[in-house]
Amino acid sequence: MKRPGKKAATDRSFVVALSRGLDVLRAFRPNDGLLGNQEIAARTGLPKATVSRLTYTLTKLGYLMPVPRFEKYQLAPAAMSLGYSALANIGVRQLSEPFREQLTRDTGGAVAFGARDRLTMIYFGQSRQGVVNVQLDVGSHIPIATTAMGRAYVWALPDDERAVLLRDLREHYGSRWPRIREGIERSGETVAKYGFTISAGEWQDDVHAVGVALKLNDGTGPYAFNCGAPAFRFTEERLRTDIGPRLVAMVRNIEAALGGVAPSMNGATPSTNKETSKKLKPGGKLARVAEGIRS
Repeated sequence: MKRPGKKAATDRSFVVALSRGLDVLRAFRPNDGLLGNQEIAARTGLPKATVSRLTYTLTKLGYLMPVPRFEKYQLAPAAMSLGYSALANIGVRQLSEPFREQLTRDTGGAVAFGARDRLTMIYFGQSRQGVVNVQLDVGSHIPIATTAMGRAYVWALPDDERAVLLRDLREHYGSRWPRIREGIERSGETVAKYGFTISAGEWQDDVHAVGVALKLNDGTGPYAFNCGAPAFRFTEERLRTDIGPRLVAMVRNIEAALGGVAPSMNGATPSTNKETSKKLKPGGKLARVAEGIRS
């Protein structure tokens, strides 16, 4: 789990104790069940003594529930209510549901909606039929760098925010970064050309997906959608010629329904793609960002 950066550590308004308490809550994943202090310490990078004080405090506040028999903790209803309240306030989740359900029926793939959580994307909504290779539900996390949803998010960010995120990803992946960076750069070219990103076996070997970002005019987001299925069902050719354009059209229609960008005839937003394409040319802003993260 990513710890607060140097800027946060020197920010007098930044409450380190609160940050650490939230790190403890973040340590619990959808399928974990119970975690002990030692497991939490390993996931957060915090000293075990600090974790013990934090879990005690969070228990007293009602956010954790102790299970004495196993000397572990589980999230209490008060913690879960925060997540449900946040979901209830994300109007695009409810509005997008019929669109997601329709695309699932039309393509046979799983369609999800999510947003960034540090160096991952967290699922806010999920629509699927039948059995897919990776069973993900609301609250699940997927990596930003290697997934179609994450890459769509990356290329929807303003240049300065993207540069910061790419530096964080470079630090996180270390020696694996050059190969991962290449995938992110390819996705930028795909966004410029088609309006969507592709991840074909780069996160999970047998999962292929496309991703499209959703931008709103209210200052929130960006968010991102994906549509994925087993590789044998969604070939790379089908991703480019069928699934990707369908997802672009769906997201543009959601934006229109939310009062954002009006959809175009082909489902893409030409002005956005033209702008991205211009930046990706040698000497363009995104090209300079990509060059900077290689050093």
